Amino acid sequence: MKPPEPPLGGRTEVRIVAASPEAARRVAAVLRRCFAATEQRSYPAGSDGGTRLHLTVDTTQTAEPARSWLEASESSEQDLTQTDEV
Repeated sequence: MKPPEPPLGGRTEVRIVAASPEAARRVAAVLRRCFAATEQRSYPAGSDGGTRLHLTVDTTQTAEPARSWLEASESSEQDLTQTDEV
């Protein structure tokens, strides 16, 4: 299977896996306070009732908390892809 194409300039695909839809929504709400984001899409995650939530954030349109963190962070050259990612 071919890996998905990365999003265009400044956009980041975010996948949240949580035990409950409410927990996933809370994490998405925090991301929206820092970045412009698309509408979230949610899916069942496994047979134990978990939730998988997807959204795209635009890192070029940041609020203050994210701007400070982004300016101070450095990119890593390591590929940090998890083997169990979908």
